[in-house]
Amino acid sequence: MTATTFAPDDTLDISQTPRTPMSRLVRVELRKMWDTRAGLWLLIAIGAITALVLLIQIWVGAAQDLHLTFHSFLTSMSIPMGILLPVLGIMSVTSEWGQRTALVTFTLEPHRSRTIMAKLACSVLLATGAVVLGLLLGLLGNLLFAAVNGGAPVWGVPVTEVLGFFLLQLLGLLTGFTFGMVLINTAAAIVLYFVYSFVLPGLFEWGAQTIGWFHDARPWFDFNFAQAPLADASMTGKDWAHLAVGGLIWLVVPLAVGLRRVLRAEVK
Repeated sequence: MTATTFAPDDTLDISQTPRTPMSRLVRVELRKMWDTRAGLWLLIAIGAITALVLLIQIWVGAAQDLHLTFHSFLTSMSIPMGILLPVLGIMSVTSEWGQRTALVTFTLEPHRSRTIMAKLACSVLLATGAVVLGLLLGLLGNLLFAAVNGGAPVWGVPVTEVLGFFLLQLLGLLTGFTFGMVLINTAAAIVLYFVYSFVLPGLFEWGAQTIGWFHDARPWFDFNFAQAPLADASMTGKDWAHLAVGGLIWLVVPLAVGLRRVLRAEVK
């Protein structure tokens, strides 16, 4: 009787293979944000709409002889950016499933948490880029308005206001990012974000006007309301407490839920 022997399967030893550097993951994720048609056109739309708002503000200000300053232009720049940048944050997460690239992404980097960290880092970089763009456009708008109006440009924007502008853009991006993590669906996350941004504040305002205790409690759970003092750099200690509690409710807890879902989601 002859016994058949089997040679052990050849295995690939990757124990000494270094991890993909985080800097490379960040570069890859950052490139993904404009390497698709949707991401590219969204970035173009953000720049074009922001520039259009700037031109309209200059035209209206000159026609009605308004007193516009660098602060006025910086505030206007934050409106279109605050609406559209969170959509980019949503797409940075949901595109992995919507475009069926999650299998490739999580095969090349099996540690999904590192990919999510890279996407979060991209959000911070985009918020920084938005602030730089807003400052440049505000600077240009202030100079153009002074030239058209025949006066001297008015500056005087403190550093705290610039930091507030940065935090507003960053919190907006992180909010969109969080909704994308929770739902992993682009359309549903965008709808949820706009309900959160435009419907909930109205409902909260109605509740604050009609219910006494709701008025006092609103700053603690209305995250949009808690961010308002950031726009004019008037944050106090209590305002920071409101922002921290609101961030815990609307960012930290949903982000933890979304992270757990992404780490466990089946990749097809």
